[in-house]
Amino acid sequence: MKELITILGPTACGKTKLAVRLAHIFNGEIISADSRQVYRGMDLGTGKDLSDYKIENQQIKYHLIDIVDPSDEFNVFSFKQHFINSLKDIFSRGKLPFLVGGTGLYLSSVLQDYRLKKADFEKDFDTLNRLSNDELVMMLKEINPKLHNVTDLKNRERTIKAIIISRSNQNSLLIDKEIRNIVLGVRINREQIRKNITDRLKIRLKQGMIDEVKSLLDSGLPLSRMLNLGLEYKFIALYLNGELKYNDMFQKLNSAIHDFAKRQMTWFRKMEREGVVINWIDGPDFNKAKQLIENYL
Repeated sequence: MKELITILGPTACGKTKLAVRLAHIFNGEIISADSRQVYRGMDLGTGKDLSDYKIENQQIKYHLIDIVDPSDEFNVFSFKQHFINSLKDIFSRGKLPFLVGGTGLYLSSVLQDYRLKKADFEKDFDTLNRLSNDELVMMLKEINPKLHNVTDLKNRERTIKAIIISRSNQNSLLIDKEIRNIVLGVRINREQIRKNITDRLKIRLKQGMIDEVKSLLDSGLPLSRMLNLGLEYKFIALYLNGELKYNDMFQKLNSAIHDFAKRQMTWFRKMEREGVVINWIDGPDFNKAKQLIENYL
């Protein structure tokens, strides 16, 4: 029996550093489940922190980071195929795979294999209705990249219904059914995560995040693409384009990241309602996570 360890949680909860420490002691490698870290040149804005993958002079191997250009489209189908290939590669070398990230759609595509139960319109509609129009459109395009009925994108209710139907009808890219999986969830109280998000944003701005966005725009990446990439890239691009003052950009971006963290937790709770067992730990507690994995293995 093969094992997969999944570590999920909202942004700024410390899950990557925790995963690296665990991978170090369990002879593991990390597969990123982050929808934006796949893009080259998007480092500070996506929080890659590649130096975190080095521990005690050892480089922990990572997968699905820096694999496509920002101008390329990368969706849940692309992720699932890359995930399967990475999983096979890790298993072939006798290593333990750690799936780590906070992109709910990507995590669900693996943990639930998208062979979902018959659509529960009322429950799913309530969850999806909490997302913004832009997020709903992006989600539908990710689930159904060959979407022909663009009218679904012009009406919020039709978009939500199209997402639910597409998910329930989706053909899964099957993974090895001999794989056992344990899911660890890192949670932090609301005030602490708000502080973490704001402090991290200030640091990344000082480190040159605005220059990173400017470099992407100077390379020819259109403003419309930057807006689609969301959060840091959206608001800083609007600032550079003269549509926002610096203070407005900071406040709007800070609030947007806080809202994003809330939506991540909403998604994880939805996964639990659909049968995914998440073993929650308070903060990136290494000893607790280590004990859970040891009991599981």
